[in-house]
Amino acid sequence: MRIQRFIAGRESEDMEHYTPIYVNTSDKSVLVIGGGRVAERKVRGLLQTEARITVVSPLLTPTLEQLHQESRIEWIARSYRNGDLRGAFLVYAATDDLHVNHAVVQEAEAGAILVNDAMSSGNSSFITPSVVRRGRLSIAISTAGAGPAAAAEIRALLEQQFGDEYETYLDFLHQMRMEIKSRGLPPTVRSTLLRRLTEMDILDTIRTGQFQWWSEEKIGNWISRNQEEM
Repeated sequence: MRIQRFIAGRESEDMEHYTPIYVNTSDKSVLVIGGGRVAERKVRGLLQTEARITVVSPLLTPTLEQLHQESRIEWIARSYRNGDLRGAFLVYAATDDLHVNHAVVQEAEAGAILVNDAMSSGNSSFITPSVVRRGRLSIAISTAGAGPAAAAEIRALLEQQFGDEYETYLDFLHQMRMEIKSRGLPPTVRSTLLRRLTEMDILDTIRTGQFQWWSEEKIGNWISRNQEEM
């Protein structure tokens, strides 16, 4: 009963208390407590972040077993024990046992470790949104607990709106930004040049298959021409 009252109180917290941020987990220790389908989803979302992923669970799904065999995750083949979170940067409490998840949350909070309780967002110090990725572009979606089906529907709409062309487009903008920055131009000039880039029809050119990467000469000519027009 004590755990149930604790969770009910935390669930009532306003989701506006969460601050949307992107956290760099590259080469950082991330623990996933649990080895079922929920834990598998958490691990899948972490694989491309280059985090050092450790799963603590007596059993694993076939997918998690394969990832362990490929040395993409570490596996502690037993149930969670107090002290397992020592040195962790992020923790996911992803078991189907309310009491275990609560114990994980308690240890994480005592150690000032960010924790996500898969069974209760109200118990979590961070939540994992649904994400649309297009290369450098990532769009995070949270429905503040309204339901995964709503998040999935919104994600599907965004995936249609922001197609693969955005990956090429943002790579182009990044290339141009680095080139403009390397020329030592004043901040106001850099800002104006980057704004003018976004006003061009680059996206439409990519969508129609007519886009070609700019040569150094073309980049230089474009910068010089636009500087003269300022």
